[in-house]
Amino acid sequence: MEETAGDTDAALERAIGALLDARAPGATICPSEAARAVAPEDWRDLMPQAREVAGRLAARGEVEVTQRGAVVDVATARGPVRIRRAG
Repeated sequence: MEETAGDTDAALERAIGALLDARAPGATICPSEAARAVAPEDWRDLMPQAREVAGRLAARGEVEVTQRGAVVDVATARGPVRIRRAG
């Protein structure tokens, strides 16, 4: 069975949640950590999708996307970003 983009999105959402659950409250993860968890060999190809999933989670109020400690819109942020639980 071939994996769809929706399947990958769901896997990335689960990976982001699991990674954040494993961290201390307020700690952050990099979107690449979720991409690596979903596709260890091809994680770089998943980076744009991982950022999009983080943006959707942020829009739902579940996480915040930050850059240099400030909350940013991942759709317009350039360069490295981090993800943390909203709160």
